[in-house]
Amino acid sequence: MIRASFAALSLAALAFTTPVSPAEFSAAVVFDMGGKFDKSFNEAAYHGAERFKKETGISYREFEVTQEAQRDQGLRNMARRGANMIIAIGFAQATPLEKVAKEYKHARFTIIDAVVDLPNVQSVVFKEHEGSFLVGMAAAMASKTGKVGFIGGMDIPLIRKFALGYVEGAKYVNPAAEVFQNMTGTTPAAWNDPTKGGELARSQFDRGADVIYAAAGGTGIGVLQAAKDNKKLAIGVDSNQNHLQPGFVLTSMIKRVDVAVYEAFKSAKDNKWKGGVKVLGLKEDGVGYSMDEHNKALITADMKAKLDAARADIIAGKIKVTDYMAKK
Repeated sequence: MIRASFAALSLAALAFTTPVSPAEFSAAVVFDMGGKFDKSFNEAAYHGAERFKKETGISYREFEVTQEAQRDQGLRNMARRGANMIIAIGFAQATPLEKVAKEYKHARFTIIDAVVDLPNVQSVVFKEHEGSFLVGMAAAMASKTGKVGFIGGMDIPLIRKFALGYVEGAKYVNPAAEVFQNMTGTTPAAWNDPTKGGELARSQFDRGADVIYAAAGGTGIGVLQAAKDNKKLAIGVDSNQNHLQPGFVLTSMIKRVDVAVYEAFKSAKDNKWKGGVKVLGLKEDGVGYSMDEHNKALITADMKAKLDAARADIIAGKIKVTDYMAKK
């Protein structure tokens, strides 16, 4: 993971303001492994790009990474073909992006989930631990066994960040809560293995868990299916996944990657884009939990009131949620 002191990076100091006329504006997105229709992280980015396209009538180029070596290739090809606003989806693109951004200084780059300290790069990161705290609370309130689960994708600090927030949220509601944790793997293949996700979920259900939070990209689809098959509950991630298994998805931890992508394109088109670091948490509506017709029978009014109160307390600093990636 790329780590940096956000305080040391000034948005103003890193402003990259070379004018780009509407006629010259050219946008591109490089999706990471799992694909733009993973129903989770990449798909959220896709929806943001599509919103921009629909509202402005401006098309964008795209590339879907299917092998690790293609990240550099995808970014470089977009810049070489004239794209001057390129969005890289996922922390794993940080190293290739750093190289490409240095070579194509005329272009602007936005990376989601990592920090790259260059004047023509905007880094968007999220306070996933805050949103995960809330869904951890929801899991503990909905659980009848006092046992809940977490299934992550690739075992990296970012996913540990989700897990720790979730555990703290569950124990905030029930200090005696037991939280089972499994990671799917240690390679990028862990993001797109719904079969393994289902197997891990069934194992946790067999141990007594009755709510499982999946922070695993496409792998989480298997967790949601296992919840339905076992008549238990799952919690989705990144995109609102409540509709995928209606009645069996308690809620989803929303991460507004769609908004980050849309705003990067829009600000670049309007010549308002700036390099530097943007950190989006509960206060900025960058993370949260989903409520809709598919889970309204699962989240009671009392549960929602407690979740909303905790959200306000986190924003006010009354509840401190540990950021795993800030731990020393």
